[in-house]
Amino acid sequence: MSRLSWRKRGIVFDPTSIPERAEWMDQFAQAPNVIIFDTFIRVYFSCRPKPDNNGQYVSYSAYVDLSRDHKFSVLGVADKPCLQLGNTGTFDEFGTYPLSAIQDDDKIVAYYGGWTRCESVPFDVAIGCAKSVDGGKTFNKLGDGPVLSYSLDEPFVVASPKINKFDGTWYLSYIAGRSWFEHEGRTEITYKIRMATSQDGIHWTKVNRDLITDKLGEDEAQACPDIIYRNNKYHMFFCYRQAIDFRRNKDNSYRIGYAYSDDLMTWKRDDERVGLDISTEGWDSEMIAYPNVFELDGKIYMFYLGNEVGKYGFGLAELEGDLI
Repeated sequence: MSRLSWRKRGIVFDPTSIPERAEWMDQFAQAPNVIIFDTFIRVYFSCRPKPDNNGQYVSYSAYVDLSRDHKFSVLGVADKPCLQLGNTGTFDEFGTYPLSAIQDDDKIVAYYGGWTRCESVPFDVAIGCAKSVDGGKTFNKLGDGPVLSYSLDEPFVVASPKINKFDGTWYLSYIAGRSWFEHEGRTEITYKIRMATSQDGIHWTKVNRDLITDKLGEDEAQACPDIIYRNNKYHMFFCYRQAIDFRRNKDNSYRIGYAYSDDLMTWKRDDERVGLDISTEGWDSEMIAYPNVFELDGKIYMFYLGNEVGKYGFGLAELEGDLI
């Protein structure tokens, strides 16, 4: 297959550019996920207030509405988190990141990573579910617990959900932690892309195996498995990185990967086809991460994060041609 060609359009939304913004949206616009409406597109993202005195962050889910015709024109920004943090002791007490939403009849259903803090490792994550009946402005959780969590075969972090529905079946692609390890006094984790299926969006059956082969070796970390069906094929865009020294070292940081499938279960990785890499300078010169690929008015677009995993917002790329 031929190499894809993406035209970078630049930064779309950066919360740090909003004067007098709310404290809970001080910085970051991570993990963009689009819902398309008749006259606008709503992009969900995760943001953070400043860290506390111990350097600890919390993460909130919010959205920005963009013009459907002029995607750099901001029509509105959430004035409060669209999803509340969990109660004391719950799996999502300290964060909802990332959030992936899908339209389902008259509702919008969201799946999100719920973060809790730990002692021997920095955090743990499970996947929660919430529904909106007001067009996706606010979401109500199904309950205090997750719908998908760590298990006998996936004992660590279960995170980075991406939801799709094909032929009446729900498909939740996500990542599962492979191992925790220490490096230069910091606890790090590697994780791989997995999948679960459901008939009702609540009760899930895990596939219980890695979907994507490693490119960087067994310690490669993979995230954000975003799937789009186009021209009789399933296309997955995801991001991957080295296990260590990835936050500011551009040689080890996130890049976009690609795989394709005929049945959603068996995937052929072909990163050479991606056609999108870091820039020589600017906001995405160190990393590109957390892709969200979507079709709009006959064209294919990708929202993605740049340096410091979206600390200064997300940008847009437009595919020249089609996915085949």
